Amino acid sequence: MLLQTRERMTAQELADALEVSACTVYRDMESLSAAGVPLYGEPGHDGGYRLLGGFRTRLTGLTTDEADSLFLTGLPTAAADLGMGALVTAVQLKLMASLPAELRDRASRIAERFHLDAPAWYRDGDRTPHLSVVADAVWNDRAVRMRYLRWAEPHEITRTVKPYGLVLKAGHWYLVAGAGEQLRTYRIARIMDLRVLDERFDRPNGFDLADYWHHYLKSFDARRHQGEATLRLSPRIFDQLPQLWDSAMSDAAHRTATPPDPDGWTRVTIPTESVEQALPEFLKLGADAEILAPAELREHIAQTLDALTRIYRRPV
Repeated sequence: MLLQTRERMTAQELADALEVSACTVYRDMESLSAAGVPLYGEPGHDGGYRLLGGFRTRLTGLTTDEADSLFLTGLPTAAADLGMGALVTAVQLKLMASLPAELRDRASRIAERFHLDAPAWYRDGDRTPHLSVVADAVWNDRAVRMRYLRWAEPHEITRTVKPYGLVLKAGHWYLVAGAGEQLRTYRIARIMDLRVLDERFDRPNGFDLADYWHHYLKSFDARRHQGEATLRLSPRIFDQLPQLWDSAMSDAAHRTATPPDPDGWTRVTIPTESVEQALPEFLKLGADAEILAPAELREHIAQTLDALTRIYRRPV
């Protein structure tokens, strides 16, 4: 396949591309030649390996749209969300048909034994009626005008944006778009109305969607965690934190943990968004945690527990 796409490559170039030794390439070339692949080597400075007579391995009738959907062959739910489910099914059939019998059997075994389910436990994915339209605008570099419901006031806004890419995160779809001179992220499920415009745009040079998303998540945690709390945790609950809290809170707890006191309890400092947000996160720890600071959060916990005590001491 490398020789098909680059026409000529030296043994060292092939070795570097495949991350193997040149000796391995020489052995592989002998094996390919013995298997009937018409390739030959040319000596000298401008030499290298070539395929003879325009030899090509071909997939059986892969269409342009099917080729576009190749990256979704391992994500059936995402493909269906984007309106490409039928295309992905066709691609998978054609890929399977192009494989030798032995590899086809192995591919079938993989499909029977592994399945990706993107949404988090106990949560359904978002309803995204505008997703396929947004995806089409992303693909064709067309601006969109949308009515969007956000958390901050005013809650309902109308914006014209340049859609650069889509991200699927834990069952939720997000649009990364240019709004004026800034890059912004919008949750697709919160788009109330959308219209694709005739206006086209040029994507920014060097824009990397995966790199943007990585830095967006880091800055998102920094923006939402404006406060901190100090707690004492029992050894039992300390080991369970990765299952009870998100990674930002759990990692901070392990990073700031002090040596256990005589009772075996550990003091930690974790980031918080607000007293209201922190309350349910700490209540789920039960009597295995004590809030030491801030005083406002400690008092809020005490008031909540007093209210619960009054309710549960009442006869049913």
